Amino acid sequence: MSKLEKDVLLFDLDGTLIDSAPDLALAVNDTLVKLGRDPFPETVIRGWVGNGAKILIERALSGSQQIADDLDPKLAEQALEIFLDSYQNNICIHTCLYDGVLESLKTLKALGYKLAVVTNKPERFIEPILKGLGLIDLFEVLVGGDTIANKKPDPHPLHFACEQMGVAIDRCLMIGDSRNDILAAKAAGTPSVGLTYGYNYGEDIAIHKPEWVFDNFADLLGILSKQEPQAHKD
Repeated sequence: MSKLEKDVLLFDLDGTLIDSAPDLALAVNDTLVKLGRDPFPETVIRGWVGNGAKILIERALSGSQQIADDLDPKLAEQALEIFLDSYQNNICIHTCLYDGVLESLKTLKALGYKLAVVTNKPERFIEPILKGLGLIDLFEVLVGGDTIANKKPDPHPLHFACEQMGVAIDRCLMIGDSRNDILAAKAAGTPSVGLTYGYNYGEDIAIHKPEWVFDNFADLLGILSKQEPQAHKD
């Protein structure tokens, strides 16, 4: 199999590098309780994660992945403020890296790839999480859901990351776990890897036709052209 010749790897965060659902669930339920509402099991809230904080809290207020048509916008705004404050205080308690992420990212960095995070998560949360998990020094650029006006699946966050690094989009590969990542990559004109283990609302990531679909993060190494030199045998 021919190897992919790219220089820059753009990674989604939640559901791709990290499992943040436990801490997001804590903040969601804290918000609901403060508003006099019943909390939800973490397993339910997991199904709402992946489109950014605003959508997450609107789903929680609606009690469904489908946001209620009659949801009070003022209530949603109030709930979002409570949620963001709560999450800020519980940002890296139970959040953890998926298997193979740390070792693979270190290898990719050592091989000379430029690494960036492009997520719909609010920018203020990205650096604290990456610091808490020992990843911060691996990335050159961090793009959050509020860094610019548009979020994935809009392609602009991907283009913005490239501009910050001074690279062309055709030198990039997008890696993510949801339809937003794949659609953003297609709109930007760059290939993508879909990971099956993250937050994609029970939908098969392959439906959106990423160029590769992997069950394990470390499988990414197998398609890239830059490889570690083989050990010399006497």
